[in-house]
Amino acid sequence: MSNAPAPQGRVPSMLTELSNEMVRLFKDQFGRGPTTVRASWAGVDVITVVLENTLTPAERNLVKLGEHERLRETRMFFQYASVKEFCEPVERLTGRRVRAFISGIDTEIEGLCVETFVLWPADEPEGPSRADRPGF
Repeated sequence: MSNAPAPQGRVPSMLTELSNEMVRLFKDQFGRGPTTVRASWAGVDVITVVLENTLTPAERNLVKLGEHERLRETRMFFQYASVKEFCEPVERLTGRRVRAFISGIDTEIEGLCVETFVLWPADEPEGPSRADRPGF
C-alpha cells in the first residue's frame, strides 16, 4: 500500500466510488441499501460514511416493539463480522491501509449509520490493516 494520500483531483470521484461500494455492501449484507449515502474526509487520515434509512422491514418492527438494544446488538454483530468487507474498498480506493474501523447506528432515526475508517498516517510507515484482524 502507498503511504501517499489520495491525489486531490481524485478525491470527489473516490468518495463517490466509496459511497457506491458501501451501498452495495449494505444491500449484500442486509438485503436493502440506504436511501442516502455520503462519504467524506474528516481530516487527512479519517473517512466517514453516513448512510440513511438503512433499516429492513424486520428491523423496523423491532423498533416498533421498542427493541432498540437488540437491534443495535444484531447490527453491530454483522458489521464487525464483516470488517474485511468494509475495509477492502477503502483500502483499494485510497491506496492506504485502515488502522481502525468504527461503526455506529441510531435506531431512533430510521437506522442512520456512520461508518468511520481511521487510516494509518500517510507520512508514517503503515502498520497492519484492520481488515486482517478478526472483528470481535
